[in-house]
Amino acid sequence: MPKIRYKRILLKISGEALMGDKGYGIDPVVINTIANEIKEVYKLGIQIAVVIGGGNIFRGLVASASGMERASADYMGMLATVLNALALQDALEKRSVLTRVQTAIEMRELAEPYIRRRAIRHLEKKRVVIFAAGTGNPYFTTDTAASLRAMEIGAEVILKGTKVNGVYDSDPMKNKNAKKFDKLNYLEVLQKGLKVMDATAISLCMDNSLPIIVFNLKKSGNIKRIVLGEKVGTVVI
Repeated sequence: MPKIRYKRILLKISGEALMGDKGYGIDPVVINTIANEIKEVYKLGIQIAVVIGGGNIFRGLVASASGMERASADYMGMLATVLNALALQDALEKRSVLTRVQTAIEMRELAEPYIRRRAIRHLEKKRVVIFAAGTGNPYFTTDTAASLRAMEIGAEVILKGTKVNGVYDSDPMKNKNAKKFDKLNYLEVLQKGLKVMDATAISLCMDNSLPIIVFNLKKSGNIKRIVLGEKVGTVVI
């Protein structure tokens, strides 16, 4: 058996990552690719939790900026994350990966309510737990939900999947001379205004010494490489 660096991880996937090149909704090719990546790590015996965003369907901040009441817009965004969570659950279970979806907003016909001890028990029983509906509160992002859930379940690291292979000083999609950081500390991320996760999420991780690894979700095998201790992406500690 290969040497495993992290035994319990929390994977943060943005809603935007699920839409691929479609511009909206869920791209079946993308969600099946992500499910395959998770399965490879699952087969190693890693305990995996996932927090998924909803930006591919509805973004509360954008709606709020257009005049919608912020709390209502955020609740709608939370419901979008549930759609994504159910889609990921379906893709994983087609690959014989045991899963549970837990939501911060109760909807018993679709998923379990979030209960910390139950989530930990699922992980111990080798089930992938997908957390949906953010924190259940408006004004908090799914980045903050990822930090909160990671600490509640005792995850050893947050893996933040993105479209690029780490954190840069500017957008590498627009600036070919953008500089990539291999390692950062939490204060540098806050002071430089780097878009790793929002400030609340970074502060939570800093207060609890929870490392964040930002990596390219599109590159096959990256999640497996990280849990086996290889240097991938940017580490925030």
